[in-house]
Amino acid sequence: MTHAVLPNLPLLDENSALPAAAEQLTAAKLAMGFVPNMYGNMANLPAVLSTYNAGYAAFRKDAGFSSVEQEVVFLAISRANGCDYCTAAHSMVADKMSGVPADVLEALRSGTPISDLRLDALARFAFAMTETRGKVEPSLMDDFLSAGFTQEHVLAVVLAISVKTLSNYTNHLAATPVDAAFRAYAV
Repeated sequence: MTHAVLPNLPLLDENSALPAAAEQLTAAKLAMGFVPNMYGNMANLPAVLSTYNAGYAAFRKDAGFSSVEQEVVFLAISRANGCDYCTAAHSMVADKMSGVPADVLEALRSGTPISDLRLDALARFAFAMTETRGKVEPSLMDDFLSAGFTQEHVLAVVLAISVKTLSNYTNHLAATPVDAAFRAYAV
């Protein structure tokens, strides 16, 4: 179990959060059936939650990745950042909602090569972009572009890193407990 650096950060819900965050938490509850613990932590500063939600929605809508590719990116980044909460949450989404093949999901979670060369190039690139803070080796960039991705996809990975940085770091600081909905995918 990770030690919370912010042990007194309350998990807020739609009834206890400031109005700016309460609306977002109500929307999350309507969409998912519950308020994820991560959102409850982020709601302590509504600007963090709204920035996360805006970036997440933009990535999902405008990044140019398929739903499978989106989960590859999010899981590679979460693994690079060591975020057990987001690894569990995105593993559930990958498995139950995005159609990520079981072998691909297992490879993403364990950090082993993915048999699909395009997805492997994407995972390696997203992981390296996170680890190197955007200073990837030219050969890795070449592999990524040779796999059929574009320069715009590079920027989309930057967007995903910014979104996951908000969530991963919040989860690290608060030692966010994994929600029941994601528990089967806990790391």
